Amino acid sequence: MLALSVRQPWAWLIIHAGKPIENRDWYTRVRGRVLIHASKGMTRDEYDDACAFAHHCGVNTNLIPLPAELQRGGIIGSVEIIDCVTVHSSPWFVGFHGFVLRDPRPLPFRPYKGQLGFFEVLDA
Repeated sequence: MLALSVRQPWAWLIIHAGKPIENRDWYTRVRGRVLIHASKGMTRDEYDDACAFAHHCGVNTNLIPLPAELQRGGIIGSVEIIDCVTVHSSPWFVGFHGFVLRDPRPLPFRPYKGQLGFFEVLDA
């Protein structure tokens, strides 16, 4: 199964807050269910910026786990990619390309080394 590595807390927002767009500067033809891998790295500034953006998009940021509580460096769930767009009405869309997401499903945390772009998880 394919996986996509996403930095925290964006990965948490996809799986637990229904973030419907993943912004990227590249196009993808990938459609269907993919695993969401939470990247290992995350700075405090990245966390704070993501929380501020999520608040702007209507998320109750009190629900977002604190930085030390966020799972990182592994698979945290799956989501379905249904489209890749260059324009979208969602306040979450801010990039050149947006992967349109639906049906997030949390999974038990599983440590796994991430990679750039989509990557294959052989024993998913």
